[in-house]
Amino acid sequence: MTTTASSAAAPVADARALGLAHHAARGVLEHVLARHGVTFQQQIALRAAVTADTPQTSDDLVAQVRGSLKADPDDIRATLDELLAKRLLLADGAHLRPTDAGRELIAAVGAETAPVSARIWGEIPAQDLAAAGRVLALVTERANAELAALTA
Repeated sequence: MTTTASSAAAPVADARALGLAHHAARGVLEHVLARHGVTFQQQIALRAAVTADTPQTSDDLVAQVRGSLKADPDDIRATLDELLAKRLLLADGAHLRPTDAGRELIAAVGAETAPVSARIWGEIPAQDLAAAGRVLALVTERANAELAALTA
């Protein structure tokens, strides 16, 4: 007899469950990104530039990506250099701006992942999503505080 997540006893949310969900979803995204020749970190950095309300400096983008991925600043700067080399970002004085190709890439990835995301997230009750959102926000806040204490 095969059981599904909906028919099995509800699992307790913990670090392992969070990690498994993250890696499963990231695996889907990385599959799409590979078809476009970009990495996960490149996509995160490019998305930060594309969605910014104002032009960003490289330091701004490093800070945003570091806040999201907790990645090494030197690795993030190398990622920005890769995006510049791929002509997905353009240096404009002190600012890095997304090129049309960079904007098109983010739009294409979004269009390709939207139906998959709908299948993954669809039919989850709104109250479950709200509860999960509250728990994840609290876990993020606490983990960020612990990381800050470890690196202070």
